[in-house]
Amino acid sequence: MSRQRRSQGCSGQATVELALALPLLMVFLLGAVQLTLVIRGQLAVTHAARAAARAASVSASPTRAAATAARAATSLERLDVRTENGARTVRVTVLARVPTDVPLVGALIGDVTVSATAVMAVES
Repeated sequence: MSRQRRSQGCSGQATVELALALPLLMVFLLGAVQLTLVIRGQLAVTHAARAAARAASVSASPTRAAATAARAATSLERLDVRTENGARTVRVTVLARVPTDVPLVGALIGDVTVSATAVMAVES
């Protein structure tokens, strides 16, 4: 027969360890969620720059390029679209702010600015 011994003074140790580790785990999880949202914003800006460059290469209109970028990046609120027309190419740069709405993380890092540039040949 074996007898189980219970050590004195160790009851609740796992609960205390969990209580100490849980806030750190939550901050890590919320940071991962916020990072995912920033990456999503970067992908949206890249898509908007590509679509705006395509529109500008066909029509050579900065207004049309900006409107196309706004339609392409519907998940972002404000876009700053800059176009540069060269002799044979058009360059479009799109900038946007991605808000950090995730609790705790937003207070620590603030909003993130993402940008993308696309260059396409002008079609005549």
